[in-house]
Amino acid sequence: MLSNCVVVGRVAEAPTISKSAKGNSIAHMVVECDRPFRNEDGTLVKDKFKVFLWRGIAEECEAQCELGSLVAIKGRLQANNYERDDKQFYNCEIIAEKVSYV
Repeated sequence: MLSNCVVVGRVAEAPTISKSAKGNSIAHMVVECDRPFRNEDGTLVKDKFKVFLWRGIAEECEAQCELGSLVAIKGRLQANNYERDDKQFYNCEIIAEKVSYV
C-alpha cells in the first residue's frame, strides 16, 4: 500500500539543515494550510504539518524557503506511534519527495 499526499501552504517555520549520523543533509519545516471551510466564527482554521526534508531537497528548501513562502509539497505520510503512561499516541509526518515554490 502507498501513502501519498499533496500539501499546498505557507511556510510557518523555515527549514534549517543538520547532518544525520551518516552525513546526509536533513531538515524539517512546518507548513500551514487553510482548511476548506470556515468555523462557527466565520474564520478559516489553519492546520500545521511537520515536513521532513532529506539530502538535496533539504538544501534547496533551506536556500529557497522563508517564513510565509508559498510551497507545494508532494510526499508520503509516515506514522510514528508510541505508548506513554499506558496511553497510545499517534503522530503523522510528511516526508517530502518534491517541493515546488509557487
